[in-house]
Amino acid sequence: MPANEKHPSFFDTHVHLEEFDPLGTELAAARSAGIGHFLIPGVAPAGWDRILAAARAAAEVWAAPGVHPRAADQWNDATAHRLRNLLAEPKVAAIGEIGLDRMLPGPPLDIQERAFRAQLRLARENGLPVLIHCRKAWRQTLDILREEKAPESGGILHAFSGSLETALEGISLGFVIAFGGPLTYPNGRRIPEVLKAIPAAAIVLETDAPDLSPHPHRGERNRPVHLLVIARKTAEIRGWTLAETAAITTANALRILTRIRSGRPL
Repeated sequence: MPANEKHPSFFDTHVHLEEFDPLGTELAAARSAGIGHFLIPGVAPAGWDRILAAARAAAEVWAAPGVHPRAADQWNDATAHRLRNLLAEPKVAAIGEIGLDRMLPGPPLDIQERAFRAQLRLARENGLPVLIHCRKAWRQTLDILREEKAPESGGILHAFSGSLETALEGISLGFVIAFGGPLTYPNGRRIPEVLKAIPAAAIVLETDAPDLSPHPHRGERNRPVHLLVIARKTAEIRGWTLAETAAITTANALRILTRIRSGRPL
């Protein structure tokens, strides 16, 4: 184990690093703030090569290729074959971000569900966790996770915006809850209440950069370094020190992301 194992650095479990150029500059700024591990989710097949390239460029960066609900109409046999092959890549740690989104103008929900279920099956077959995207479809999403035996691989509920009851049901299915920029919004009530009430072992952090900037950076382009703002708010709500927040949330991320854990040192 590294010498600083009692105070591990923070883990950004959802950050679109491929959107940053030069990437090295952003990573250096994040490292200087104590953020040492990053997971890049996929959105559409056209972007998979970019996220894999970013993951290969730095030891602490990993990839989670997948088909987002907004690209669900791109799911077909060729896409499935390509994704299955990518899962053998050493820097692939999960499938994501996948799920259901009722707020999109399209594709329709039945097309989203087809891609979602197929990717859950791929994840289970390959022993990989999943990154779940869900907006206004929690009941259906949780039912599908149960039907597709998603607890066998587990994963992360990204950008969680549901109720405490929904969070607890997700946790019972083997998932952890990711908290990001919305946790810090001054008028937010539900997300801080969820964070305060759930078990410590179910909490991970994310930026979703370049989206969902935390307060006081709303209106700006989000950056990986802003994970520290989210971490400080997490520490405040939970009554933890910043070091405790780092240790707990990073350990939770590594527990879920088993390929990263086994591929240490971190």
